Amino acid sequence: MVRRKGGALINHSNSPAKENIVLFPKTLDYYQIQLTVMLESERYGEAMELLRFLLQCQGQEERHYQEWESLLDWLEAAFPYASHHGDEDKEPSAGEQDLKEEDMARILAKSKLEEDADYPGKLLRKVMNEPLSEATILALEQLSYLEGGSVDESLIGWLQQAEVHPLLQFRTLQTLRRRGAQGTIGLVRGAETAYVEIDTVPLSNEEFPLQVSQVLERVAGQAEVHEPTLYYFAQELWGQFIMSIYGSEEYRKLLEGEDAQLDIWAGALHQMVSESLNGTRQEEDTRAMYGITGSMRFQFEGAYRSLKGFVKSSLLDK
Repeated sequence: MVRRKGGALINHSNSPAKENIVLFPKTLDYYQIQLTVMLESERYGEAMELLRFLLQCQGQEERHYQEWESLLDWLEAAFPYASHHGDEDKEPSAGEQDLKEEDMARILAKSKLEEDADYPGKLLRKVMNEPLSEATILALEQLSYLEGGSVDESLIGWLQQAEVHPLLQFRTLQTLRRRGAQGTIGLVRGAETAYVEIDTVPLSNEEFPLQVSQVLERVAGQAEVHEPTLYYFAQELWGQFIMSIYGSEEYRKLLEGEDAQLDIWAGALHQMVSESLNGTRQEEDTRAMYGITGSMRFQFEGAYRSLKGFVKSSLLDK
């Protein structure tokens, strides 16, 4: 079967031609975004299909193949009934159907622990010593299902004492909440210390305050008219950015702001993504779209700088 994804023509059949695919950098970035979205929305079957495809491609760094293979192995073990690879006609038994995906992941983690008493330690070392990647996110996911307070203590101590990438901070907070940890934790963000209640950390987009989605709604309205492809990338950038500033003063100001403040963030987000896609800066047009007047320009530029700084730091950390 042949599909078109991300502007590339992809052969998804079982023919040998599939092994000759070479991904361009921008195409790889697109697939990485797709994979993240699939995992966050629990579309595990689609994620497995995409990972198998990526493992067939040539010309990537070895670390990418290792991360993809590790993630695929874990998904196949944790969510076997989400996979249709070579087993489309097999139906799970009634007892198997009763098992939720979370239960299966917990059973898998327990079996790993029985095989290796240092399994939690290995996962912790991966999270704490390796850069943010699919592999570290996977390790955090596995830690969610391991019992024992020492894991909580290790993660909390690490977050409070080490210089941790804001996105990895947030993912770790999600893991702590899934594990049932409670209390307030202080996160160092530059010159600021952000205090976060662990049991209120959002586990999904729907759990964020309404103002977060209202910014995206404004962008969606303008993108539909002026630049339809922009919204998808704006959605991804905004989600990552919000996680990176969660609990900070900037995050609190966004939630406390009125409609004008949401317009400012929507305009800055639109401007940032449009520049990235088109390579041109048309700030006056963007400000006009969102009703950003001259008196609001200083705040608009501040929001834009925050988004640009996040993008730059994320690229440097890769």
